[in-house]
Amino acid sequence: MKKSELRDLYHMMFPDYPDIVTVAQLQKMLGISRHLAYNLINDGHLAGMKIGNSFKIPKVSVIRYVMEQEAQDHAG
Repeated sequence: MKKSELRDLYHMMFPDYPDIVTVAQLQKMLGISRHLAYNLINDGHLAGMKIGNSFKIPKVSVIRYVMEQEAQDHAG
């Protein structure tokens, strides 16, 4: 994905969320369970870092994940 495409998607997708999201926000963004959210982070599908007792996920990582899933759905 080109930087210009990512920049455009960044402004269109999830505009009401901050640049860094929590696991709870990730759940709402993707409509997934807490368990699946942690699995996506721990398995490396989403970039996230643990700060203190909680994970922080860059919104750009969520957008990349969504776009990759969409591409896979269309390819297969």
